[in-house]
Amino acid sequence: MRLAQLRLTAAGVMAVLALSGCGSDGDEAIPETATGSLEQLASEVDCPPDIQTDEADIRQAICQTGDGRFILVTFATDQGQREWLNAAQDYGGHYLVGAKWVAVGETKVVTALRGRLGGAIEEGLSHHSGSTGGGGAETHPGHDG
Repeated sequence: MRLAQLRLTAAGVMAVLALSGCGSDGDEAIPETATGSLEQLASEVDCPPDIQTDEADIRQAICQTGDGRFILVTFATDQGQREWLNAAQDYGGHYLVGAKWVAVGETKVVTALRGRLGGAIEEGLSHHSGSTGGGGAETHPGHDG
């Protein structure tokens, strides 16, 4: 994946993270992980996607559901997905990871999406050193407990 694309998509992730706050985790029945195109995945969660990036190896859209706003990204390859995740997770955040797709948003949104799309939740790293209000930023991956 080109460095410019990583920067572009990382900027989109940062924008969603800036709009999102901390939510609470819920544990619902998790369906089998969904597969499909960006449009098919967005349809599964009743979201008309606002396409931001439409390249052969990566497609990205902003989505809004009743649970909140999130970014949905699809990839042509597993390697492309992992490279993107590795770069994006440096900015923190909450990621729902499926087969060649990722949804990024606040905890409550990602948890709700998982109830419809399946997948695994991954947490980004937290590098917050200053005070930005909004307390409760997670610094370690959460586990049910």
